[in-house]
Amino acid sequence: MKPATRLTVILLLAIALLHLFRIVLQVEVTIDGAAVPMWASVIATVVPTALVVGLWREHLSPRSGAA
Repeated sequence: MKPATRLTVILLLAIALLHLFRIVLQVEVTIDGAAVPMWASVIATVVPTALVVGLWREHLSPRSGAA
């Protein structure tokens, strides 16, 4: 796995885990007096996780064709 891809996977996993912890621990987040809804963290958990899975599967798949 290339270094940039590895760094991307690590950052996306960190984002997903932090949002998952927010959901599990029911942490309230307020930005400029407005509460951020919990569903935003659900989306911010699912999307980065899907991207990580896609990157990981791409890394594991055999190379197709000559470059």
